[in-house]
Amino acid sequence: MKNPRLILITNPGSSSRKYALYREDELLCSLHFEFEGKKVVCTLKRADETKKKLKETFHDLNSTVGVLNKILTEEGYLGGVSKIDAILARIVATGEYFTEDHLVDKECLKNLEIAKKRTPLHVPVVANEIEAFVKEFKGTPVIAISDSSFHAARPELMKYYAIDKELADQAEIKRYGAHGLSVGSIVNYMTRENILPEKLIVCHVGSGSSLTAVYKGKSHDTTMGYTPLEGLMMSTRSGSIDPAAALAIKRALKIKDDEDLEQYLNKKCGLLGVSGQTDDMREIIRLRDEGDDRGTFAHAMFVYRIQTEIGRMAASLGGVDAIVFTATIGERSAEIRKCVSQKLGFLGFELDNEKNESELENRHENIATKSSKPIYVIRTDEFEEMIRRAKVILDGDKCSCSCESCQSGDCENCECEDCDCK
Repeated sequence: MKNPRLILITNPGSSSRKYALYREDELLCSLHFEFEGKKVVCTLKRADETKKKLKETFHDLNSTVGVLNKILTEEGYLGGVSKIDAILARIVATGEYFTEDHLVDKECLKNLEIAKKRTPLHVPVVANEIEAFVKEFKGTPVIAISDSSFHAARPELMKYYAIDKELADQAEIKRYGAHGLSVGSIVNYMTRENILPEKLIVCHVGSGSSLTAVYKGKSHDTTMGYTPLEGLMMSTRSGSIDPAAALAIKRALKIKDDEDLEQYLNKKCGLLGVSGQTDDMREIIRLRDEGDDRGTFAHAMFVYRIQTEIGRMAASLGGVDAIVFTATIGERSAEIRKCVSQKLGFLGFELDNEKNESELENRHENIATKSSKPIYVIRTDEFEEMIRRAKVILDGDKCSCSCESCQSGDCENCECEDCDCK
């Protein structure tokens, strides 16, 4: 009998490195590397929620890949016949190539180099992490899991900007979207629970935020575009902004190059920029409650942007049957859910305040009144979705059906009558 597969997932950030080790679908432990002063320390969290801070400190975040095997062996997860069977990395990169998942090979590494130049703010950290894994774990499959793949089958109308179409195709300047792993996780979960409606809006609201219109289980439209900067106001991202206004910011702040301007719009705007104090929604709500003008304004703008984009997604779908709140703020902030829902009565939604304030005991809860269309709070699981997608590549078990669902490994949503996956 084949041993259960050990899968390591990497989630690198600009100031931290996070890893999770799974045995098939079962979480074994996670590792979190971050700075404490000038040193990098590592905290190990086991599946039973117990935590352990490792005594050893590390030189920098770029060296974490090189110590993973040693740490996991010393902690009893690796050794003997137990070894890492696959490494997964989420990739958010522009271009058609990265709208699909790829086993990392020479071609993939070449495309990562191209992606670094196209979007130097979003790609280099994860690309460098992938390259480090390829060198350190020779012979172990490394898979780049696309965060845009779920959106790839959207109608062409929703993908293009109002620019020369030949230029858009040649330079691959299109609205690729992101948070596809999160939305895919929600759709697959709702399908299993038999609660997936025909027309759905998924509100992924966290430090990065986006809305996705889902029609019959497929992405129909989404708020993020060429990069994750487009769309909603976020923790530190401005969201959609007139390019002329962005250039005016560049002149006003005497920003020298375009990369620094992009950095400003991604890192110093959103809740942080408007409030002038914090990008943490809990703190924003506290400031509002204390009567702070800028905190109040930041909160109001955040809610307003979500409300207006829900309206746009509903128009794109031609109606909406249910709404889902997910991700950190969407799952945890009853206050944001309440404020956003206050203006959705015209779409047939009414929040039950008591249900909204209750703890989320199950993975999903309907927090709407009995007379309302469903308003769900659903915990997303992007790692679960990454593992599901990776198995398609590792097992080579795509069915023979040529529809987009089956060829992307999403046989559960296949609607073909004669498909052999049924």
